[in-house]
Amino acid sequence: MANTNTKISLAASRDIPFNLLQLSQSNVRRVKAGVSIEELAGDIARRGLLQGLSVRAVVDDDGNATDRFEIPAGGRRYRALELLVKQKRLAKTAPVPCIVREGGIAEEDSLAENVQRAPLHPLDQFRAFLALREKGQSEEEIAAAFFVPVAVVKQRLKLASVSPRLLDIYAEDGIALDQLMAFTVSCDHERQEQVFERMSQGYDKQPYAIRRMLTENAIRASDRRAKFIGIDAYVEAGGTVMRDLFQGDEGGWLQDVQLVDLMVAEKLNEAAASVGGEGWKWVEAAPDFPYGHQYGLRHVRGEQVPMTPDEQAEREECQATFDELTEQYADYDELPDEIDEQLGELEQKLDMLDARPIRFEPDEIARAGAFISIANNGELRIERGYVRPEDELPVADAEETHGTDDTITSGDAETVDVSADGAASADQADDDVDGLAPMSDRLISELTAHRTLGLRHMLEDRPDIAFLAALHALTLRTFYHYGSDSCLELELKSVTFGSQAPGLNDSVSAEAIRARHEAWAQALPKESDGLWDALQAWDGDSQSALFAHVVSQSVNAVQEPWNRRPRALAHADQLAQSVGLDMAALGWKPTVDGFFGRVTKARIREAVTEARGAAAADRIAHLKKGEMAAEAETLLADSGWLPSILRTRGRSDAPENEVEADNCTTEPAGEESAVKDGEPAMDADEASAEDMADELPHAQAAE
Repeated sequence: MANTNTKISLAASRDIPFNLLQLSQSNVRRVKAGVSIEELAGDIARRGLLQGLSVRAVVDDDGNATDRFEIPAGGRRYRALELLVKQKRLAKTAPVPCIVREGGIAEEDSLAENVQRAPLHPLDQFRAFLALREKGQSEEEIAAAFFVPVAVVKQRLKLASVSPRLLDIYAEDGIALDQLMAFTVSCDHERQEQVFERMSQGYDKQPYAIRRMLTENAIRASDRRAKFIGIDAYVEAGGTVMRDLFQGDEGGWLQDVQLVDLMVAEKLNEAAASVGGEGWKWVEAAPDFPYGHQYGLRHVRGEQVPMTPDEQAEREECQATFDELTEQYADYDELPDEIDEQLGELEQKLDMLDARPIRFEPDEIARAGAFISIANNGELRIERGYVRPEDELPVADAEETHGTDDTITSGDAETVDVSADGAASADQADDDVDGLAPMSDRLISELTAHRTLGLRHMLEDRPDIAFLAALHALTLRTFYHYGSDSCLELELKSVTFGSQAPGLNDSVSAEAIRARHEAWAQALPKESDGLWDALQAWDGDSQSALFAHVVSQSVNAVQEPWNRRPRALAHADQLAQSVGLDMAALGWKPTVDGFFGRVTKARIREAVTEARGAAAADRIAHLKKGEMAAEAETLLADSGWLPSILRTRGRSDAPENEVEADNCTTEPAGEESAVKDGEPAMDADEASAEDMADELPHAQAAE
């Protein structure tokens, strides 16, 4: 029997006046999705109706067709046309292209039209945008034509610029869209393909891993070096900036590291030459110095250059204008833009006038030097006036310079013959009856021993003077080179750190200590001779504040494998409780360099579990050590989590995180069992690795 193919016939199409159309209750689309009706109406007004409506004749109660038609498929297009009619942009009787369906089920037509429609592949959209861009349309014009933000157009164009090989792999579902987004960080197709090969050979194919591999040899725009030279200057010099349009990138990455280092070195050398022109004996310049690099050096203090009469008058005028504007707009919830800008300019001018230059004595400049580095905000940091020990004046010259005691000693008169027991010869004493013979050294020692006991006895009854004397002695050793100016045998040691923790010099605490120390140095007399009188004239609060600062410089809570001090470290815990130490509030965060990259995977999982819960820890459990550390840093960035060694016992302010973890800021239960001789216990693999990598040299004390 021969097979015969039955020919199908298509439904007829015709133009139907809009006012004869109505929505059908058989339309399966009930939930709004995709482009809004307003955007679709705008697109129809611009391009016309690109697809006709599927309609059926409306029948009366007897089943006879009327002149009206219902729309089971194409309801959104109908609503868009209806909106244009309401806006009087389309006539009520305007003909609408329609396909008239007969027979079948209306709901089936509606479902088929929506289900059988294949969405446009994202890659086709990327390439379509690129084709429009190549035909001369701007990103703004493309965005307006398709009712999307300009940022979306830029993202699509960026995706279309990925290596053609990777785009082909993406078209075949070889990589996911979020992975393709990660590859857009770099514009180098060869580099993209190299990273893809590395990714293909491993099992970690997460987008963040792709971004990290593409930027591992680049410098973040937020880096101090990038801020120092300026992104614009770097680009002008031929440098390339990699950007991520899909995630926050803090300004991107500077790809040419050698160019950055060259520009930083040139700019630092220019600053060093300028500062060296002031006459300093030496100038050291580097992008950064370790914390405590100035320990062991005497810091000479200059005097602020006073304002000239013109500068003083200018400052008073600026201050008066600032006060007048502040009072005039005090009741405004929001300042007008021009007033806000004017106040900002006045504040900046006042700060410039108040920041007086420091003047040093020529002989001090000839002996001292300066450190030049880059602050964390990218500004130039200049530390002037540090004298190395080998550049100090000889002791005799120094005593002459800073004054000597008026007490007469055996060296103040002619030489006296002294016997073995230190007593002067009686015969010589008889020979000197006509003159005032100096006392022997032994007699002076005996008399001053009595005086020392007398001072001890009286000082015991005067705690106020005892506090002043201790403050005087410790201040001498902290701010002045000639610490022997005090008769109190008090020592103040400030240890340096043999191992510089990442970011230590730019931490919140380091910046605060540096600023406070400089402020106290300016408040104290330049020479040690006037220190006692100055301190005695201060009120109790000022004395106590200085005492706290000076004593704080002697704190040493560093835990070192070669220097076991369990009792000292226990006292550090007590001190932390007393002052309410919260390292998270002081800005410490667990990073790859500072923590996660230097502990075992088990400790990383433990940290994530404490801060974000077991589910978050399980999600990263399969990663390699490097990837797990990077992901943990991201997860715990704002959690307030601290490792146990940085926690303060007794604190009740637990960090806000996704799980209840009372031990995030307080010492966890059973911590005593994990501590031996004042040090936390470590896993065997962690201990062997860290003992080699983190062994600290002996700390150096600077008095």
